[in-house]
Amino acid sequence: MNALSMPPTLLTIAAACLFDNHGHLLLVRKRNTHAFMLPGGKAEAGEAPLAALTRELSEELNLSLPEDAFSYLGEFHAAAANEADTWIKASLFKADLPHPVSPAAELEELRWLAPTDPLPATLAPLLREQVLPLIWPAKG
Repeated sequence: MNALSMPPTLLTIAAACLFDNHGHLLLVRKRNTHAFMLPGGKAEAGEAPLAALTRELSEELNLSLPEDAFSYLGEFHAAAANEADTWIKASLFKADLPHPVSPAAELEELRWLAPTDPLPATLAPLLREQVLPLIWPAKG
């Protein structure tokens, strides 16, 4: 198989729609990237999606939520925002934030998106194409 016909890489991730008490959605941007996405990250080998999510949220936001704080939204597939020839398989969850958070680990910036805000051009494909139409159908 030559390089032109290689299948794209597939990353398995878990991510969360985290809402503040005003209904704003938390977006994150990793260091040295341009796209805003949902907090979360790659699952380790054999790691369940919710376990991966709670680990990633602890690392990225110093956020500790019990597993029963999350509602499962489903599994979604999309092009990766920051990696060429890569697709993601994302297990998505939602939860309410109990307190403010700040970026840690590889996160450089946090941003809040309200249902009435115009959509920034810098949204990751999964967020723009699948998540926002799911959580805020009127935006789609």
